Amino acid sequence: MARPASAPTPTLVLFVRHGQTPTTGETLPGRAAGLHLSSIGIAQAEAAAQRISTLKSVAAIYASPMERTLQTAEPIATARKLDVQQSAGLIECDFGAWTGKKLAELRKEPAWDTVQRYPSGFRFPQGESFTEMQHRAVATVDSLVERHTGATIVAVSHADVIKAIVAAAAGTPLDLFQRMVISPCSISAILYNSQGPTVLTVNSVGDELNCLIPS
Repeated sequence: MARPASAPTPTLVLFVRHGQTPTTGETLPGRAAGLHLSSIGIAQAEAAAQRISTLKSVAAIYASPMERTLQTAEPIATARKLDVQQSAGLIECDFGAWTGKKLAELRKEPAWDTVQRYPSGFRFPQGESFTEMQHRAVATVDSLVERHTGATIVAVSHADVIKAIVAAAAGTPLDLFQRMVISPCSISAILYNSQGPTVLTVNSVGDELNCLIPS
């Protein structure tokens, strides 16, 4: 009797939000070019790189093509002696006409409450919907997992994108994803296997990466 085929080895993906920028918490930068990390953000990226350097192996490092994500990925790549590979599917949500606006002003918009309470039904004016963002981000991750079966990889992206990916992995409705917090240079870890994803940690800024095992 032939032995049953063994299940594929799980793939661990570490999702890293970019570090702090001069406008973090003040504006909605979106895909506007030219935004780099602040001095605090650079230190955060170095700290994230140090945490990831303690892992036994990392097969690849991917990053959104924005300057702030590429800059965050650089010290991680240096520590692991790898190149940063750009992934368009990890890019920030297209905020359209809201790009670059002050958050204090956007909170006065009638649509702001919809963004917070019913994001699955909202499309940014002249931009992307949260649902479209989630679909392309999850599809991108699925492709990366298939490419690196059984390995550990790093994906440097943006807060809303990572929240949407975590929500999908946890089976949480998109309309509840705003309840999550993804801090600058935090690490969220998801293990992808044949039975589906297992969320190991979200918004981690501590020193427990070597303890990431499902119970």
